[in-house]
Amino acid sequence: MKVYLDNGSTSFPKPKVVADSIYNYLTNVGGNPGRSNHPKSLAANRVLYDTREKICNFFNFNKAENVIFTNNITSSLNILLNGIIKPGDHVITSSMEHNSVIRPLYNLSQNSNIELDIAQANSQGITDVETIRKLIKPNTKLIVITHASNVTGSIQPIKQIGQLCKKNNIYFILDSAQSAGVLNIDFNEFSLNALAFTGHKSLLGPQGIGGFIIDDKLNEICTPTILGGTGSLSHSLSQPDFLPDKFESGTLNIPGIIGLSEAIEFINKEGLNTIYEHNSYLRSFLISGLLNIPNYNISGALDRGLATSCVSITHSKLDVSELSYILDSDFNISNRSGLHCAPLAHKTIGTFPNGTVRLSIGYFNTVEEIKYTLDCLNEINNIYK
Repeated sequence: MKVYLDNGSTSFPKPKVVADSIYNYLTNVGGNPGRSNHPKSLAANRVLYDTREKICNFFNFNKAENVIFTNNITSSLNILLNGIIKPGDHVITSSMEHNSVIRPLYNLSQNSNIELDIAQANSQGITDVETIRKLIKPNTKLIVITHASNVTGSIQPIKQIGQLCKKNNIYFILDSAQSAGVLNIDFNEFSLNALAFTGHKSLLGPQGIGGFIIDDKLNEICTPTILGGTGSLSHSLSQPDFLPDKFESGTLNIPGIIGLSEAIEFINKEGLNTIYEHNSYLRSFLISGLLNIPNYNISGALDRGLATSCVSITHSKLDVSELSYILDSDFNISNRSGLHCAPLAHKTIGTFPNGTVRLSIGYFNTVEEIKYTLDCLNEINNIYK
């Protein structure tokens, strides 16, 4: 048996309709939106606009032009953070963030005279709202938080953090890399000013496509960091100031956008709650089995409602890299070991500097695969106990 448990890195397999839609575009459409008026270009234009509307509906937002496409969520976060934060600003984030948030903020704190505070999460990887509230200063401009950890899956209290931001007139950005496509995200209910997303994880789309939604209030102060061709105002040497052109320079990844569009359609048909319940059941099944095997330690929140489908483990007799290699090479179980681009998260849960083995479940995993994984983990333990 081959088991893919690296969905936290990228989901696999993709729905067949995703691959089919990309193939159809590359073989039958092929046009570039916003650059020409021939039928193939216009067809690409229609798909582009339709996908913006699908994303609006998916995240409960109401302005399609405020959906910006990038090549991944790291690009989205960099555009937002570097475009918004200015010298003298104070920014708050959490200790559970991915390096796509931490590194841009650290760079700004070292080189652009900004203040950075990192709210310490608890040992389960969950950040308390009161911890964040105590860090707020008169010059606090922005709070940026991951919705769910890529290490433990721990879900942050986003609605309450959003209310805190709204009350204190602070901009709020959400990193939805590990939550979009498995948790319900309501732009308005969460009091967001921007939502960064990636297509290739739980949204079940291809790699190389991501983006962000930005509201009008935040857009007013966010300056673009990449300038160039937009297909509009070509006579002007200045970047257009209207959306989405303000942030979309150069040729867009239309095959990726089409794949993402079909992936969202697939999620809508299956049902977000159906996907969440499937993943949660398998995660609970995996954790329950692990608790009955000696020498394994599970990091982060164990309760079903507190995390997505990531499970991070260590073994008292094996280095995580050894355990990961054995799972992959001897038992054909794809996984990921190490620090998962989130060193502060591992410090928070006590697994730094070695990290953990992450088993991240997706919608196409089965009970049989989880049973097989538990049998393999038990066999490994019997050998190395």
